[in-house]
Amino acid sequence: MKAQSSKLKAQTFDRRGSPPKVKRPRLIAEGFQPGRKHSAFRIPHSALQGASPLLVWGVVIVLAMSAVALLGYCAAPHDPTAMDIASRLRPPDAAHPLGTDQYGRDILSRVMGGAGIALSVGAVAVGIGLGGGVVIGAVAGFYGGLLGEVLMRLMDALFAFPAILLAIAVVGALGPGHVNAMLAIGVVNVPIFARLTRASVLAVREEGYVEAARSVGGTDWHILWRHILPNGLAPLLVQASVSFATAILSEASLSYLGLGTQPPLPSWGRMLEEARLFMDRGPWLAIFPGLAIGLTVLGFNFLGDGLRDHLDPHRR
Repeated sequence: MKAQSSKLKAQTFDRRGSPPKVKRPRLIAEGFQPGRKHSAFRIPHSALQGASPLLVWGVVIVLAMSAVALLGYCAAPHDPTAMDIASRLRPPDAAHPLGTDQYGRDILSRVMGGAGIALSVGAVAVGIGLGGGVVIGAVAGFYGGLLGEVLMRLMDALFAFPAILLAIAVVGALGPGHVNAMLAIGVVNVPIFARLTRASVLAVREEGYVEAARSVGGTDWHILWRHILPNGLAPLLVQASVSFATAILSEASLSYLGLGTQPPLPSWGRMLEEARLFMDRGPWLAIFPGLAIGLTVLGFNFLGDGLRDHLDPHRR
């Protein structure tokens, strides 16, 4: 007994009489480091690892342009519609960082105001196209038959027209203005979303989980909206971001032709048209709205490509 107790004491204390160091249990919580402050709202590093650079840059650019549009409504440096003939065609300076146009209006304020109109037109147009196209495509793909054929032939007839010509025809019938431009661009987007939704529904409507939902008494609409459409959401999100960029270009084109946003409201396309006669005296009149259009469209294209890579498991 004495030998065992002495051996136990020898194991408990080292040669210098101090207790041995106890090995701390390893903390396996991901992203946790001892001695470092951690927030409950900190995004795990693993959540950002799968995001492609295109997705990150797309989100940054879209958020930046959204902030510019919001500031254009509440914090523009000047009234975008106020004229000052004494300051017409002034180059960029401290008072007007992007210069003034032929009427003395501040270019920076007009670019900021045009961002709000462009994004609102894009959002409403994509909403119209997405809402109408998803309903038509879902019904055509789920039920099929004569109803599906008739609906898709109507979509093919709309899709056969060039997008800008169809938008011009709709605006010509309804009258110029950015509200009618929203409706026209939305109508142009309906066939795109309808065809995409129909393809997604056809790909999953015979899956086992759909048959299981039908066997327990699920109605057609419940199965369609609860089980089928959520599985085709990824391509719709990608197409929505790409269509948003196309809608901004279409609004700028209609405004350039005098069919979109009407004066004195600021519009990037209208600013380019007005700058056409003053390019030799004030090139900044066309440079800055052109850069705004290009940057916004690039951001939404980056966002669409990044979402496609992020949501498609075969591309990871």
